[in-house]
This record gives sequence, C-alpha cells and structure tokens, in this order.
Amino acid sequence: GPPGRRRGGQSGGHWDGGWTLPDPVSPPFPGNYRTQLWDKQSESFLPSTPGLGMHVEVKDPDGKVVLSRQYGSEGRFTFTSHTPGEHQICLHSNSTRMALFAGGKLRVHLDIQVGEHTNNYPEIAAKDKLTELQLRARQLLDQVEQIQKEQNYQRYREERFRMTSESTNQRVLWWSIAQTIILILTGIWQMRHLKSFFEAKKLV
Repeated sequence: GPPGRRRGGQSGGHWDGGWTLPDPVSPPFPGNYRTQLWDKQSESFLPSTPGLGMHVEVKDPDGKVVLSRQYGSEGRFTFTSHTPGEHQICLHSNSTRMALFAGGKLRVHLDIQVGEHTNNYPEIAAKDKLTELQLRARQLLDQVEQIQKEQNYQRYREERFRMTSESTNQRVLWWSIAQTIILILTGIWQMRHLKSFFEAKKLV
C-alpha cells in the first residue's frame, strides 16, 4: 500500500501483519504499540498491566529478521530496512498471566510510520533554524519525493503482475497443448484397440 501510517488491532496472544515499503529506503521506521487485556467482569478490553511481556519481530521480503526484541505491555521500537516489498511484523506475548487471568484474549494496537510521517518537522526546523516558509517547502519536497517513490513502486507492481500473467498464460497454453496431445493419442489407441477387437471377432 501507499506509504504513511499503519494501524491495526487484533484479539489473541499473537498478532501477525504486513505492509509494503514502496522503495528501498533506509531511515529507521518508528513503531508504537499498546496492549489491552480482556476483563471478564466488565466484558471489555482494559489497559494491560506493566508486567506483560511482548516480543516484537520484523522480517523483510527476503525473510531476514531486521528486528527481534522483548518489550513491555506497551512501547516504541524502530527498525531499518533496505529492501522494498511486503514486510511482516509479529507481536506475541510470552506471559502466562495473560492466559490465566484474561482467558487468552489480548488486543494489540499498532502504529507504524513510514515516508514523510517519520520526520519530526518541528525538531528539523529548530535544528536547521528554518523559517515557516522554508519548513513548508521542505515538507512539500518530502511529499513529492514520496509520491515519486509510490509511483515507482506501482510501476514495479505492474511489471510483476505482467510477468505473472504472462507466465500463467504460458502455462495454460502448454497445458492445453498437452491435453490435446493426450486426447489424440487416446483416440488413436482406442481406434487401434477397436480394430484389433473386430478383427479378432471376424477370425472367430
């Protein structure tokens, strides 16, 4: 999908999700998450206790682990990726308290920021001593750059889709040819078999 902010929520002790990086960019991508445990008395999800442990793992499109670390019930993590494409993020709890007291129900709220959303513009303005106009121009340039990256990624996806379609069409063509050959050979065999059968009947 397009660059920007990714959010999600899931019930259970394990959460898997994916998103797409449109271009091989390498700035650290910040992620924030918080968890909620199911409360039987109120029949709703309440903020988790600080003692709950969460393990965060991020994999790039090649299956390489770019982040694997233990955190608390809520936290902030960052990771760097140099590979465009579908990334996977996995959060799971290794705490038995959740299973005992929450009936195994855990809700995870995840916020991933990519693209120009990762930039802290007030901090940039203070550091580089930019005027409001200069800062606005910087934001517009970053947005234009992100649009270009998104366009490049869309072209990449179209190329991948075209290659997949061509490969599928070629396989269908060869399968049709193979079916035709099998039918022809089966017909020839049946004709010979019937011919031999009738000739044997005449001899009898």
